[in-house]
Amino acid sequence: MRVAVTGATGFIGRQLTVDLVGRAMEVRAVVRPDSTNAVAGAVAVVRAPLEAGTLREAFSDVDVVVHLAGIVTALDQATYPKVNVEGTRAVASAAAAAGARLIYISSLAAAGSAPANAPRSEDDAPSPRTPYGHSKLEGERIVRAMAGLRWTILRPGVVYGPGDRAVLPLFKSADRGILPLVGRAGAAYTFIHVHDVVRTIAAAITGPVDGATLFVGHPRPATARDILDAVRLAVGRPAVIVPIPMALTRLGAWAGDLAGRLAGRPMPLNHWRYAELSAEGFVCRVDRLREQLGIVAEFDLHDGFAQTATWYRQAGWIRPAEAGRYR
Repeated sequence: MRVAVTGATGFIGRQLTVDLVGRAMEVRAVVRPDSTNAVAGAVAVVRAPLEAGTLREAFSDVDVVVHLAGIVTALDQATYPKVNVEGTRAVASAAAAAGARLIYISSLAAAGSAPANAPRSEDDAPSPRTPYGHSKLEGERIVRAMAGLRWTILRPGVVYGPGDRAVLPLFKSADRGILPLVGRAGAAYTFIHVHDVVRTIAAAITGPVDGATLFVGHPRPATARDILDAVRLAVGRPAVIVPIPMALTRLGAWAGDLAGRLAGRPMPLNHWRYAELSAEGFVCRVDRLREQLGIVAEFDLHDGFAQTATWYRQAGWIRPAEAGRYR
């Protein structure tokens, strides 16, 4: 089977290409013309912008396209539709022209928030809270409306694992001995290890599922406290957990907006991140994932964070654990 992967040099893309090669698939990594990031695995590399005309050639003779390329954080709100919406339109159009199935990697953010006691299902009307979520939802709509295109849409929750920089600040904070507990006290989140995301994508590539939208996550949601407890256990240091009042978090978001404009790049805390932190949680059901693709997450939060922390130490991103200090 021949598979083209956009965003092949990203966090998920690098691990996906290695996995697919291991499954004896012929992988074509589609990367930006100016990208200096290395591609993992024995794959063919095609340099192409997210433009339909160029992508038609990049997708020629492939059976499946996995669309991972996109932007998660941006300083300018207009960047999200430019990259995530128009880029997806180009990919969907080129995949349809090439006669390839499309696996579109969306996000739980496209569906919106939900508490642990009322998790979202795929049938619920979406209500994204951020420009990123809106752009991923619009990408979904483009995929569904593209004439002649066979597709599957996957909506992962919070993806983490070796190589991830998004949750790295939490591990670094624990390494320094203090962990801020930010957000609503009762909020919970659906997490998913990158290994399980890759398994899901591989199953979608080889499986008979067409025209389905599926949430991807571990069936057990994690509260903010669960997350911090798992982080400090994985890091191996007795970090102090400090609750941060929402009023102070909102002030920090305002300061983050200002700092972002001055620095020319988005800060970890800004008003869009505050919109997520002030929500009642981001939790989804994963019944259809099991029923339609046969996937049940193999990594729970504690095992996944422990493996992630080990990778961070080996990469020199956090200090070695102090034996016996914290269990």
